[in-house]
Amino acid sequence: MYRFLASPRWLGYAALTVAAAAVMVLLGFWQLDRYHQRAAVNARISAGTTATPVALTDLVGKPTGAPGSVGPAPAGGIEWTRVRVTGRFDRTHEILVRGRTVDGRVGFEVITPLVLADGTAVLVDRGWVPPAPGGALAAPQVPAAPDGETTVLGRLRPAESRGGAPQEVNGRSEIRRITPSAIAPALPYPIFDAYVSSDQPTTGLTAVAPEKENALQNAGYVLQWWLFAALTLYGFVYLARKEARGPTTGDLLDEEDEVEEPHAAPR
Repeated sequence: MYRFLASPRWLGYAALTVAAAAVMVLLGFWQLDRYHQRAAVNARISAGTTATPVALTDLVGKPTGAPGSVGPAPAGGIEWTRVRVTGRFDRTHEILVRGRTVDGRVGFEVITPLVLADGTAVLVDRGWVPPAPGGALAAPQVPAAPDGETTVLGRLRPAESRGGAPQEVNGRSEIRRITPSAIAPALPYPIFDAYVSSDQPTTGLTAVAPEKENALQNAGYVLQWWLFAALTLYGFVYLARKEARGPTTGDLLDEEDEVEEPHAAPR
């Protein structure tokens, strides 16, 4: 069999088979890494339910630039950590985030800057409100942010991607995604490059609950890719052994002598 496999044709088949199996194994390891990432996020979500909140500034660097700028991006692996931060809400720069779904209904999330004692600010997602009865263009009923110094408890969220600058819609400021770097130029102070999703919203607002990642799906993909790799190698070995043995007796057709009828003599 080994002499048979040394033929150029089967060497080529073997190389392709091993390469395909190697790619499948690597894809399995990639899915395994995704599984660990998602499982870590789920662990932080679960831990945040009972964990003591940590100070926002212990996790995210303070912004030190001019007004309209953002601070350093938070380190990876801290999303959904429960934090606390104290300041005063700036109602005049409140922003609505349109197209947000809670319990199957599409409405708005309310973003209000919380100005800290040092003059910096962090965006706070105070909660979700349903759309107004008049439709998407009508202003929803948004409960006012608390007066005076307020301590906010909530989950730390990183900036969302591909966000744009706030737009004026019927006298209110709206955005589609919460991206501090895109929002900062419209504000009169530097802000953190992350936001806090409050888990104790004002009456009239619905807390935006964290959603756990589907880590089991990635675990299933790991098994799937590694099973494909094993089957690919097994299939090659099976076919190679069968080809090396050659046809068996049961594979041969019985040959019968064909008796030709004599040609009739020409008349």
